[in-house]
Amino acid sequence: VQLVESGGGLVQAGGSLRLSCAASGRTFSMYRMGWFRQVPGKEREFVAAITWNAGNTYYSDSVKGRFTVSRDNAKNTVYLQMNGLKPEDTAVYYCAATSGFGIYFEISTYDYWGQGTQVTVSS
Repeated sequence: VQLVESGGGLVQAGGSLRLSCAASGRTFSMYRMGWFRQVPGKEREFVAAITWNAGNTYYSDSVKGRFTVSRDNAKNTVYLQMNGLKPEDTAVYYCAATSGFGIYFEISTYDYWGQGTQVTVSS
C-alpha cells in the first residue's frame, strides 16, 4: 500500500483545512487508517483513526471536537477535516494504514506510512 497525503498549507488560527490521503491498491477497504503528526524534535503523536468500514472513529484529546476523520473506500481515500485550528496544531501530518488489530493510537500498529504534509497555523 502506498499512501500520499495532500491538503496541507498555511492557515490563520481559527481556520480550517482538509487533508486527504490517497491509497494505492485494491484492498484499501480492509485497512484501518490513522492520522499522526510530528513537530521537529518531538515524537510523532496520534491524532485520529478510523476503522475499515468507518464504524468507529478515535481522536486524541487535543483534537476531539475540532477534527473529523472520514473515508471513502470507493475512492481509496481517507480525510482529516480540521476546524478551529490552533498554532499548536502546526506539524507535519502523516496518514498510516494497518491490516492488523493493534492499538489504534500506537505508531507500531501501522504498517504503511505516507510522506507527510505540512500544516502551519499562524497566530
